[in-house]
Amino acid sequence: MGNNMLSIGFFFAFMALTLLITYWAARRTRTTEHFFAAGGEVTPWQNGWALAGDFLSAGALLGIAGIVTSNGFDGMIYSIGWLVGWPIILFLIVEPLRNVGKFTFADVVAYRLRQRPVRLAGAIGTLAVILFYLIAQMVATGSLIKLLFGLPYTWSVVLVGSVMLVYVLFGGMLATTWVQVVKAALLMAGGVVLAALVLTHFHMNPLELFAAASDKYGVKVLQPGSKVVSGQWDAISLGLGLMFGTAAMPHVLMRAYTVKDSKAARLSILYATGLIGVFHLMVFIIGFGAMVLVGPEAVAKAGGGGNMAAPLLALAVGGNAFFGFICAVAFATMLAVVAGLTLSGVATVCHDVWTNVVRNGTAPEAEQLKVARVATIAISILAIVLGIAFEGQNVAFMAGLAFSIACAANFPALVLAITWRRFTTSAAVASILVGTLSSLVLIYLSPTIQVDVLGKPLAQIEHAWWFVSLRNPAIICMPLSFCTAVILSLFTAEKNADQTFDEMQQRMLFGPLRPLTAPRNDAKSAA
Repeated sequence: MGNNMLSIGFFFAFMALTLLITYWAARRTRTTEHFFAAGGEVTPWQNGWALAGDFLSAGALLGIAGIVTSNGFDGMIYSIGWLVGWPIILFLIVEPLRNVGKFTFADVVAYRLRQRPVRLAGAIGTLAVILFYLIAQMVATGSLIKLLFGLPYTWSVVLVGSVMLVYVLFGGMLATTWVQVVKAALLMAGGVVLAALVLTHFHMNPLELFAAASDKYGVKVLQPGSKVVSGQWDAISLGLGLMFGTAAMPHVLMRAYTVKDSKAARLSILYATGLIGVFHLMVFIIGFGAMVLVGPEAVAKAGGGGNMAAPLLALAVGGNAFFGFICAVAFATMLAVVAGLTLSGVATVCHDVWTNVVRNGTAPEAEQLKVARVATIAISILAIVLGIAFEGQNVAFMAGLAFSIACAANFPALVLAITWRRFTTSAAVASILVGTLSSLVLIYLSPTIQVDVLGKPLAQIEHAWWFVSLRNPAIICMPLSFCTAVILSLFTAEKNADQTFDEMQQRMLFGPLRPLTAPRNDAKSAA
C-alpha cells in the first residue's frame, strides 16, 4: 500500500494545486486585513464552503467513520453534537461577532471591558483549544502519510507541519480559504461516491446495510451503548462539549470576518450547515460500510486509533484508484484544517497579544505581519511535537476534547459579553481562565491521559482519590465557568457599564455606528 503509485500521484496533484493557490494568494497578501480576513472580500457561497471545509476535519472523515466502524451507533453522537452547534452560531453569535469584532472572538469580549487582561485571558483559552484540535489533525495526517508512503510516523508528522507552514506563512487567509473550498468540494464528492459504492452492495438501501451489520456483530451495534463514553453523564458531557464548543471554536468564528457584512456571514453559516449535515449522513453510511465490508479487526490492525476506516473501505469498494483519491482528499482535509487552526492561533498571538497588549494598539502594519509570521513558525513546531506525542489516538475523540475546552473557556464569556449588562472585566478573565484550567486538569486526571496516553492500567488508578472517570469534562467545566462569571459580576463593577453596553448593543444590531446627521445630497435624493 505504501508503494501505491496511483495514490502518490493523487497526493502530489493536490499538493501542486494547493501550492499554486498559495502562490497566487501570497501576491495579494500585503496587509494584516488580508492576512487574517482575506480583506473581507470572500462571498457568502465561498465562505460557506470554506466554513464546511474548516469544520469537516479529520475528525469527520476519519475519526467518526472509525468510531462507527468500531462501535456502531455510538459514533452518531459526534455527528449530531457537532451539527447542533451551528444554529447557536447562526442565531446568537455570528451577527454580534461580525459587527463588533475585527479578527478574533476576544475583540467582542473585550469591546466594553478593559482590553489587556481580557485579551490575555482570551489568548490563553484560544491557544489551548487550538493546540488540542491541532493534535487531532496532526495525528490523523501522520497516520495517513504513514499508510500512503510507508514513512515512519514521526517523519510523516514533520512533513505535514512543514507543508502547513508554507500555506499559512505565505498565503494567509486568502490561500487558506481557497484551499478549504477546493478541499470541501473534493471531500463532498469523495463522500458521496464512497457512500454510493457501499450502498451498491446492499441494493442502495441503508436499512439492508444496518441489518447486515446487526447480523454480523449483534444488535448492539444499532443501539446506544457505553463503548464511546463511559456512562450517561459522560454522554451528556460529550454532547454539551460538541454543541456549545462548536459555537466557540476560534477558527470557525474567525470566518465571520472574511465576508463584507453580517448578512453575508449569516448566509455563510446557512450554506455551511447544509453541507455539513449532508456529509455527516454519508459518514454514518461509510462507518457501517467499513464495519461490514472491511471489519473492525482490519481497521484496528492498520493502526491510527481506527482512523484508517474510510481509506481502507475505499480500497475495498473502489480499488487502488479510489483509495488514492480518498487518501488525497483526506490529506487535503487535514492540511486545510491545520492551516485554518494555525492562522487562528497566529491571529490571537499577533492581534490580541502583541498589537493590543504589548504595543497597546499602536503596532505598525509591517511589524504585525512580521510577528504573525514568527508566530506561525512557533505554532507549527509546537503542533509537530504534540502530534508525535499523541500518536495512535482517535482523532474524533481528541477533537471532542478541544470542543470541551472551547465550550468552557470561550463560550460563557462570549455569550455573557453580548447579552448581560452587569458583566465585568474580572468576571470575563476569571471565567476564561477557570474554564481553560479546569478542563485541562480534568482531562489530565481522566482515562484520556492516564490510560490512553500514559498507559496506566485502569484497575490500578480507578480508585485513586484524584482520578476523574469522565472522559469529557464539559458537564463540570462549563457550569463552573458560567458560575464564576456570574458571581464575580455581581460583586464587582465596570466603569461606564451602561453606556458601553448600549453602544455595543447598537453596534451589534446595526453595524458600525454612523453620524446621525450625515449630510444629504438633495439632488441625488430627488433623482
